Amino acid sequence: MFKKKISVMFNAKYLILFLFLINSFGAVAQKGKMPELPKPCYNLVLQAPINTWDEAIPLGNGLMGGLLWGENNTIRLSLDRGDLWDDRTSGGKEWWKEHTYQKTADLIAQKKYDLVNDWWDSPYSGVTPTKLPAGRIEIKLPVSEIVKNFELNLSTAEGIARFNSNAVIKVMYSAIQPVILLSIKGTIADSINLLSTMDVYRRKNMGEKGLSSGGSINNLGYPEAEKGKSGTAQWYIQQAATGLKYCVYLQSKQINNETLLAITITSTNDTSDFLSLASQRCITALQKGYDDIQRTHVQWWKKFWEQSSVSVPDTAIQKQYNLVQYFYGAASRSDAPPMPLQGVWTADNGTLPPWKGDYHNDLNTQMTYIAYQEAGRFDEGDSYLNFLWGRRKVFKDFAKDFYGTGGLACPGVMSYSGQPLGGWGQYSMSPTMSAWSAHLFYLHWLYTADEKFLKEKAYPWCSGVGECMLGLLKPDEKGILKLPLSSSPEFFDNSPKAWLKPNSNYDLMCLKMLFLFLKEMATACNKNAEAKKWSEAASALGDFHTKTDGTLLLDAVTDLSNSHRHLSNIIGLYPFNLVTAEGGEKDTRIISSSLKKWDSLGTSQWCGYTFSWMSCLQARIGNAGAAIKDLDIFVKAFVLRNGFHANGDQTKSGYSDFTYRPFTLEGNFLASQAVQEMLLQSWSPAPGKINTGIIRIFPATPKKWANASFRNLRAEGGYKVSASRKNSKTIWFSITSGKTGIVRIKDNFNGQKPKWNLPNVRKKGTVYQINLAKGQVLEGVFN
Repeated sequence: MFKKKISVMFNAKYLILFLFLINSFGAVAQKGKMPELPKPCYNLVLQAPINTWDEAIPLGNGLMGGLLWGENNTIRLSLDRGDLWDDRTSGGKEWWKEHTYQKTADLIAQKKYDLVNDWWDSPYSGVTPTKLPAGRIEIKLPVSEIVKNFELNLSTAEGIARFNSNAVIKVMYSAIQPVILLSIKGTIADSINLLSTMDVYRRKNMGEKGLSSGGSINNLGYPEAEKGKSGTAQWYIQQAATGLKYCVYLQSKQINNETLLAITITSTNDTSDFLSLASQRCITALQKGYDDIQRTHVQWWKKFWEQSSVSVPDTAIQKQYNLVQYFYGAASRSDAPPMPLQGVWTADNGTLPPWKGDYHNDLNTQMTYIAYQEAGRFDEGDSYLNFLWGRRKVFKDFAKDFYGTGGLACPGVMSYSGQPLGGWGQYSMSPTMSAWSAHLFYLHWLYTADEKFLKEKAYPWCSGVGECMLGLLKPDEKGILKLPLSSSPEFFDNSPKAWLKPNSNYDLMCLKMLFLFLKEMATACNKNAEAKKWSEAASALGDFHTKTDGTLLLDAVTDLSNSHRHLSNIIGLYPFNLVTAEGGEKDTRIISSSLKKWDSLGTSQWCGYTFSWMSCLQARIGNAGAAIKDLDIFVKAFVLRNGFHANGDQTKSGYSDFTYRPFTLEGNFLASQAVQEMLLQSWSPAPGKINTGIIRIFPATPKKWANASFRNLRAEGGYKVSASRKNSKTIWFSITSGKTGIVRIKDNFNGQKPKWNLPNVRKKGTVYQINLAKGQVLEGVFN
């Protein structure tokens, strides 16, 4: 009996040791693990038919985009190129030079609201400026061929159409070369036709399905496209406006049992001899063949996916996250135009895109570029920053001509050239939209720790916005800086009530955010006098407008009274981080009371992006339950079957009174960012103070994500962070320093104490701290 007891004790001892080693090995095994390519089970697979362009398989290489769709024996590839714009000024004149900001302020003081609306709304009702589609390719196979399904292979960025006979069509937008390759295997096409935008317009009039809220292509007044053929090549040349001409070119080649098509889009933006350029691109691509071009293409995408990855135990959310990350690679490159409302997937049904496919800087563009920083997709995010930087002369002129100030400002709604489009003037012509755009320069600097970028681009551009704002702000009788006009997107639409008492909380938060981060930037640039100027400007704005219980108002006197789609009066919570969960009793009261107010008004007037934005906000304040609830609703009800964000509730389940379907991309990117916010945060509890960010690992991870992980997500300060969570507990994390300095990690490990791979980790309050050299790796393992 004694021997048996010893034996049991001995076995139990070794069992415990064995389990400890297994657990330790599991944690240590995480070391060095690279971000994962998307698994095939998360590919986008759609059953045929796909009858409309906005449910198609999205493809692209930044400059060019495409939509793969069709039914029965017909396959369509809708074509797009990011810089195809008709930039003709509405009415043929630069109306903003006559109808200036100060003149408008004078008219508002006289309550001449209708005249102001006419000044600023009427330009938007014109056909141009607008984004342009580029036609389509239509392939007819034998009638016996019936398409079964379509697939987007995320890891290789290829579109696939499979047929009942095992025939396959594959499409690849080369990541390296400005060319599209389409391979047909297992069957021979009866016809391959290239359709101009006017051809598509005529199809629309003949009853072809497709939805869009834009105007008709026919209203542009373009001449008929010039079409040509030579051997196996066909093309069309479209004369647009202001000297723009573009060519869509297709050439085919038969290789054994494969029909290979090479397609490209060239324009006068490339060269005056754009037809020859198109021909040469296609000839070269056909000579190389699909497999040869695919090799470098797949290498590019492998590098793209290796930047970072996340893994969560929710198939629908994981699919949406992966797809949206793919959107960055397919639709945004540093040397290509940034994504407007629909990216490189402009409407293909004979109409112009919804809302002109423009750059809406009162939410849409900023939120489209809100998720790249944490994912480490800086080359893709550079697209919008390079766009803004390259148009600073245009924006300086706009600040001078419209606002009457120095510095620079970008219009709230603008075209590819940077000119204002008008629209509801309270927002389309609001100066603080420029401050919101400047915020992206700030975030890029924080997440890259790129001092050269800070000094050469970020601070010069953002300080230009700051100078424009200072030129507009005037002290009131109490010395508080006020704008002449104020609003809060998009409360009260364009009615007289939309002109709020300056400064609205939205404007106040935009300005305070701008001046505080300019102070931080100036300090980092050793411009101490300028840092002092920005700090004083931030203080002179005064405090936010609240009720006695802390509820944020719209302005000093106007309460939030109805459900609304835009979280503009609480934008200080997210993404500006001016009111935080760690900001003390006052901030806590503001957060609690304001969100209680929003909850009480319901979601009847929310759009899809409202749910994904609110998910980000709830995650930022640590409310994991509310964050996942809003994200679940977004994924369930506000995406089309190909993953595109639709503004209205597609299930008609009562989540919103809006049930319409125009798609815009910002809701998708906010959903992607919501996932990242649940897994990793690194914001500073002291806005405006340099190098004060704190890394928070799994800060708002919902209970149902008991097992989750991420690889190489980025934190403010240029850090790469990886971590694993099992049974609702963090088991391992790794931080690679992007610069020399102190790294801070919040102790939210529920009583667990990490075992560090480095000495000298000290704890100050609830924060671990250690000084790391650039490139040094800190790891924590939990037993």
